[in-house]
Amino acid sequence: MMDTKWTAQMRGQIRTLAQLEAHIDLTTDERQALEVLASRFRLGISPYYLGLIDPKDPDCPIRRQAIPRMAEGELAVGEMEDPLAEDRDMPSPALTRRYPNRALFYVTHTCAVYCRHCTRRRKVSDPGSAVRKSQWQAAADWLKEHPEVDDLVISGGDPLTLSDKKIEELLVTVRPHVSIIRIGTRQPTTLPQRITPELCELLARFQPIYIMTHFNHPKECTPEAAQALESLANAGCVLSNQAVLMRGINDNAEVLSQLHKWLLAHRCRPYRLYHCDYTEGTQQFRTPFSKGLEIMRSLRGPSSGLGMPEYMVDLPHGWGKVLVSEGVRIDEDWKFTNWEGHEMLLEQDGLGAVRKL
Repeated sequence: MMDTKWTAQMRGQIRTLAQLEAHIDLTTDERQALEVLASRFRLGISPYYLGLIDPKDPDCPIRRQAIPRMAEGELAVGEMEDPLAEDRDMPSPALTRRYPNRALFYVTHTCAVYCRHCTRRRKVSDPGSAVRKSQWQAAADWLKEHPEVDDLVISGGDPLTLSDKKIEELLVTVRPHVSIIRIGTRQPTTLPQRITPELCELLARFQPIYIMTHFNHPKECTPEAAQALESLANAGCVLSNQAVLMRGINDNAEVLSQLHKWLLAHRCRPYRLYHCDYTEGTQQFRTPFSKGLEIMRSLRGPSSGLGMPEYMVDLPHGWGKVLVSEGVRIDEDWKFTNWEGHEMLLEQDGLGAVRKL
């Protein structure tokens, strides 16, 4: 019987080829990827999330997100280690500032599942990227000196892999300096057991807290996940979902419609649908802008406004997020203008090179 305690789930994380082979009929490609690519981006799957994988189907959407393929080792044109230039724009260690009133705080390198489409694979799963306690205070000191930054995204890794005590210490440290706290977490998806009554009582003390979840497919929409969302909402958290549009996983209007309706039923609004970032090894997931816009048009009629996320691309080189619909198509390329007026060309319908204009 699966241990439902979240700490046991973390200790029981599947981390090796041998462990995975005991549960999944691996393809030759998957087995080779696990042997060859382990040093680039570690394997990590919670027993709960492993239980959602079809062991016989290589195209299972959960499996595709959690188990590497050899395509992950290929560097496509336009891909880069830090596509959003987060490490460049750090005014304080682990704190990235991209917009006038907002900042992102990277607090841990740990996740319950190391998603193969991860934007921060250069750091996530790497113990060397662990954030020290002193950096928490340094970030708080910087926030105190910059009151114009009133919106803080706490991210990682997954902040909810921290213990309740550490989460409390973190919130005590930063809450006096910002009015909006957002926590980016995939725990309701990959380890819903983490959303305990004790955690919810803790979060209720620091409201308002905005929880940004990451569900990508209806197979992730389980009774356990529903309970996690309900518990967070009952604690006063405002829930929004940020999905990534991925080829062969959820690039289908019917699939996304099912996902969005389930989210709304459990008080989580479909907030954004992202073009897959230009992170090294993620070309296999990237979907053309034209297809993404076609999917959005197909969703428009059957879905209310509540069920319609914004379809976004986070421009490489740290130029920020823009609506795909605001891009200008030039033959097979797309030109985008960011909030500061800078222009960028994303070639081949979003699948090719990246050029600043």
